[in-house]
Amino acid sequence: MLKVDRINCFYGHVQVLRDFSLDLAPGEVLCLLGRNGAGKTTALKAIMGLVRARSGGITLDGIDLVGMAAHEVPKQGIGYTPQGRRLFSDLTVDENLQVGLMTRAKGAETRERVLGLFPLLRERLHQRAGTLSGGEQQMLATARALCLEPKVMLLDEPTEGLMPIMISKILDIVATLKEAGVATILVEQRVESALHVADRVAFVENGRTAEVVSPDHLRADPSLLHHYVGVGVRK
Repeated sequence: MLKVDRINCFYGHVQVLRDFSLDLAPGEVLCLLGRNGAGKTTALKAIMGLVRARSGGITLDGIDLVGMAAHEVPKQGIGYTPQGRRLFSDLTVDENLQVGLMTRAKGAETRERVLGLFPLLRERLHQRAGTLSGGEQQMLATARALCLEPKVMLLDEPTEGLMPIMISKILDIVATLKEAGVATILVEQRVESALHVADRVAFVENGRTAEVVSPDHLRADPSLLHHYVGVGVRK
C-alpha cells in the first residue's frame, strides 16, 4: 500500500533522514518510536511532501508521491494530523471540517460519519476552533483529516498534553480506523498507548529505521525500548 524506500531528506545542509524506509499494509497500525530529533516527524512530513526527499521513493498504491506538490498529496488519500494540530483557529469547527471535505470532494454523508465518531464536535460546530480545549482541538484535527476518507492516516503525537479520557478516545479512533481498513502511522511518546494499538513498532535512530518488531516482542524484552527510547514498559 504505502512504501517509503530509502529516502534522504535535509533541512538546508543538515541531513535528517538517511536511507529511511518503511512499508504499510491496509488496516495496519505502525508506530514510530525514537528519541526527540530521531527523524520521526520529518518522515511524516516527507510522505506529505512538506519536506522533499532528495533521493529514494515514496509510493501509495503504486502512485509516485515524490515530487508531487504538497497540496496534491492529501488528494491521493493520505490524512495528516501534525504535532500541534495546526487548525484554522479563526474558523468554526464546521468550517474546519469543510476544509477537509473539500480536499477530496466529500459531502454530507462523510461529514455525518465523522461527527458520529466525535459527537462532542457536533455540539461545537459553530464555535471557533481557537476557543476549544486542547482535547477538543485534537479531536477536530483528527476529524478534519478523516473528512478526506483517507486510505492512510498519519498521526504525529496525537495524545500530547491530553487528559486520560481524551487519550482513550483518540486510541479508540485508531482502532476504529483499523477495523475500516485504514492504515495508520502513529508517532507517539506514550509507549503504553502505542503498544495498545500497534501491529508493528519501528524504531527510528539518527534518521534511519533501526529495527521493526511486534508489541509482544517488546513486552517480552524491553531492552530495545531502553536502547532506542530510554524508557521501559510494563509487562
